[in-house]
Amino acid sequence: MHAQRAANSTAVSAAARAGFVARGVIYVLIGVLSLRIALSDGDGKQADRGGAIAEIAEKPFGTVLLWLLGTALAGMAVWRLSEAAFGQAGPDGRKASKRAMAAGRFVFYGFVSYSVLSYAAGDKGSGSGSSDRDSQDVTAKALDWPGGQWIVAVAGIAVAAAGMWIAARAIMQKFHKHLKMFEMSEKTRKVIDFLGMFGGAARGIVFAVAGVFAVAAAVQHQPGKAKGMDDTLRSFTETPAGPWLLVLIAAGLAAFGVFSWANARWRKV
Repeated sequence: MHAQRAANSTAVSAAARAGFVARGVIYVLIGVLSLRIALSDGDGKQADRGGAIAEIAEKPFGTVLLWLLGTALAGMAVWRLSEAAFGQAGPDGRKASKRAMAAGRFVFYGFVSYSVLSYAAGDKGSGSGSSDRDSQDVTAKALDWPGGQWIVAVAGIAVAAAGMWIAARAIMQKFHKHLKMFEMSEKTRKVIDFLGMFGGAARGIVFAVAGVFAVAAAVQHQPGKAKGMDDTLRSFTETPAGPWLLVLIAAGLAAFGVFSWANARWRKV
């Protein structure tokens, strides 16, 4: 009972909102880094979480900012843990599927928070590593397992399906049920709808394409075909639309970052 009251406390609510602010910072920076790649190859910067962390570290008071960012992401992890344990806000928030997803998000944000805080503490190999190299290393290990091709293929299909699910839910404005829409003015609602739809769709597309690359790595038994976020984003420049498709995706990822900040203000927690 005491644990449930703690989960519904003002402190946990504040931790969740801080987490949304931190997530927004990361996605806005990834969007900016992606835009640099589209227009000038990015000067060797990675357009992924590691690139965003390295970008912050280079700024004045960068280490302090990373400590704040990592702590805020830990707050997001704590909130997701409370959702897994006691259910989410809303009439169907206690469903087993929603609690299982919250548990998965707790693990993810816990790992991201640890990576950022480790980097801030001086472990420069943590948090800022290449998502492309990590994806290829994991894929190579998995392909060596018995049935490895099937495992990688199924994982790739799952990631691609998750990406399409994320994009579809964004386009259908499923985020409305999580936000206090009644507190917004009509103009604000229109802006939030645009950011949520555009940003969520762009984020989903990136996941879906990364999943397709994983399937290709499995089918061809070539770990190098697997791509992290950075190489996935760079692949958009190789389409007939050239760099302009990446410009659009970059704008979408930045929009999702701003949408995360809107969640920090209006999310039901």
